[in-house]
Amino acid sequence: MGRNSSGPGGGGSGAGRNPETHVIDFRAAEQLLAARDPRGAVKLLDEVIAAHPENTAARLLRARAFFASAQLRAAELEFSIVLEREPDNAFAHFALARTYERANRPGQARRHFRLAAALDPQPEYLAAARFDG
Repeated sequence: MGRNSSGPGGGGSGAGRNPETHVIDFRAAEQLLAARDPRGAVKLLDEVIAAHPENTAARLLRARAFFASAQLRAAELEFSIVLEREPDNAFAHFALARTYERANRPGQARRHFRLAAALDPQPEYLAAARFDG
């Protein structure tokens, strides 16, 4: 009798979805990214972020998925949003630097590599920062 939106997906625009579903989608997106399906991850994360635009972890994961699928402008935007909210996020600086590096923007890349290394002196960040050169 009538409509029932309790089925899987509940309508495609987030209708009928609940916070638990978004957690499941986030975890599934992590698995898809690990399985080298970044576009699948982005699709899941689009719904999570539409429902929870303040979720920085989802934005960071979507930025990584954009980077993995060579959508560099979208990756840059997402990493920048993360850094607006968390300016001390060393990984986001490092990943944004990799994005700039891949987009052949070495000056911007160097700045963010150095910020990442200053915030968290991990060997990988220090090597990329090239403080000696």
